[in-house]
Amino acid sequence: MPWIRLLMSAAFALDLAGVAARAQEVETERMTWVEIRDAVASGKTTIIIPTGGTEQNGPHMVTGKHNFVVRETARRIAVKLGNALVAPVLAYVPEGDVGKAEGHMAFPGSISIAPDVFAQVIEGAAHSFAIHSFRLIVFLGDSGPNQEPQQRVAAELSRRWAADGVRVINADDYYAKNGGLEWLLSEGETEAVIGTHAAVRDTSELLAVDPAGVRNDRRAADKDGVVGDPRRATAERGARLLDMKIDAAVNEIRAAATAPPAPANTGFWEKLKTWLFG
Repeated sequence: MPWIRLLMSAAFALDLAGVAARAQEVETERMTWVEIRDAVASGKTTIIIPTGGTEQNGPHMVTGKHNFVVRETARRIAVKLGNALVAPVLAYVPEGDVGKAEGHMAFPGSISIAPDVFAQVIEGAAHSFAIHSFRLIVFLGDSGPNQEPQQRVAAELSRRWAADGVRVINADDYYAKNGGLEWLLSEGETEAVIGTHAAVRDTSELLAVDPAGVRNDRRAADKDGVVGDPRRATAERGARLLDMKIDAAVNEIRAAATAPPAPANTGFWEKLKTWLFG
């Protein structure tokens, strides 16, 4: 009957659409192991490990700010690269001394782990992807305290795995050299207004990604955990700032993919350490 053929055609079209959507997926937690295996076999051998943070962001912004931002930027970076997948966001990162309850830890909702523990976690994640044939592993940190442990682990693993053709990098430019500060200054903002936490940049980026995460009626400058003025934030500014971070990371990752490999560990003790501990 005509209506049966019509239903069958519609179901077939929906199935094809689902297959196409799955083929474009880059987030590993939304993929099956078979789809990840096939993506790697097709050339997607770069993995981005995004690290965010769970911290106070003033009375106007949710504690998951970094996680929401870095998930979106990591996804867009992978799409731009065309040969990358994205690991789940790591939301627990160094945020200060838990015992002293200083800095962000003075505010409810902040979660901190020790830098050395964080380093072990990202090393384990990198090792997991390396044994499944990912050749370029990228730590993408959206928060300041993440950077040093990521740089340290990336350098060590690159040396350790050089002979196997695996490289690990920290996307330094994404966080520290993306041009966002300079652009806001060129827009007429001062460094005091731009601030360093939960102000123009952070708030603008979250407005662009998840506007429901910003309580507009609670924006206030330089108080209750805010350093700078979030009242100057807009979603339009956030979109521009995110584009700059994404472009900086894409350029950095592409450069790393073609750079000479790091020197391999060749000394006796380094070989023994690798044999014993992997």
